[in-house]
Amino acid sequence: MSEYDAIVLGAGAAGLFCAATAGQRGKRVLLLDHAAEPGKKIVISGGGRCNFTNIHTAPDRYLASNPHFAKSALSRYTPADFLSLMESYDIAWHEKTLGQLFCDGSAKQVVAMLLEECDKGGVVLNCGDAVGAVEHADGRYRVEYGGNVATAPALVIATGGPSIPKMGATGFAYDLARKFGLKVVQPRPALVPLTLPGDEALFRELSGVSTEIVARCGKAAFREAALFTHRGLSGPAILQISSYWQRGDTVTAQFVPDRVDGWLKAIKRERPRLSFRKAMGDGLPERLADALFARLGIEGEMGSLTDKVLSAAEARLARWPFLPDGSEGYAKAEVTAGGIDTAELSSKTMEARKSPGLYAIGEAVDVTGWLGGYNFQWAWASARAAGLAL
Repeated sequence: MSEYDAIVLGAGAAGLFCAATAGQRGKRVLLLDHAAEPGKKIVISGGGRCNFTNIHTAPDRYLASNPHFAKSALSRYTPADFLSLMESYDIAWHEKTLGQLFCDGSAKQVVAMLLEECDKGGVVLNCGDAVGAVEHADGRYRVEYGGNVATAPALVIATGGPSIPKMGATGFAYDLARKFGLKVVQPRPALVPLTLPGDEALFRELSGVSTEIVARCGKAAFREAALFTHRGLSGPAILQISSYWQRGDTVTAQFVPDRVDGWLKAIKRERPRLSFRKAMGDGLPERLADALFARLGIEGEMGSLTDKVLSAAEARLARWPFLPDGSEGYAKAEVTAGGIDTAELSSKTMEARKSPGLYAIGEAVDVTGWLGGYNFQWAWASARAAGLAL
């Protein structure tokens, strides 16, 4: 039996960074992962270039039962802090749209950096062995893995959520949390494509068509590209809104978002001989314009149409309703919403209030960021908070 100061379960973004932080503070840390290699989700993220943070990180860009919980960790470890670490390893990066930062080269550089940080802290890394029984007695956590047993006064749950199960993701974090008496907010797929029922079949013919929209659901709104698929809707705007969508909710799409109120009536005055199809479809992909035109059922020259008809068409195109019947599930979800209830944790240290020495960080916790690097920043910030507290 081996003794450590802390055992970290999960060698993903949060687990690696937490272990490195604690190790470099002189703690003896054991980092365990059932996967054969560490950082598997990091490697595939951002198309292989790892969207490692977002410069616009702020607490209001996260979903959580307690919207204030993330403030402490995020304020104490910022995108600039992680960027400084990246630059100390000479990892080149670039900014894409909406504050998203990516590696110029490969996401593998981020994994290599985190492993080197772990090495600097003397972290003992064990991959490829499933974690067996996890127990707590006499102030120590006892973990079985691959025929070995380790104990420590501190245990960190950093095993993420069940999104992308083909990468080995499971709900292990929630089972462990419940075992130690922590509540779990119902997990669900987030940042995930939405599916449409059979009566929306017309839009299946548009599979592969992409256009910029404002997607809305409740009070949430995102202006980015949407993509029609053979099963429904995808693309950044839809992935973003999916985190706010609940079964039974309507999602609306505002097509050609730069149009101002009264745009069809203005065209009627300026070009009365223009066909409605031509006027309505300006700025839209041809196949999408045809599909919307067929659904609106309005024909004729602009001058022959009443302002009332045109106002109704404008309103429909500005809030075109879709009623998804589901999502593509954890298999296609980038992250998991819900998770270990933040009411159970200290926002400063990520330690469980009722179970001293037990910590939860990263995606395992009920904090879910927007698309575009926000979830990595939560991983770094929550891991740092725990790593400094261990």
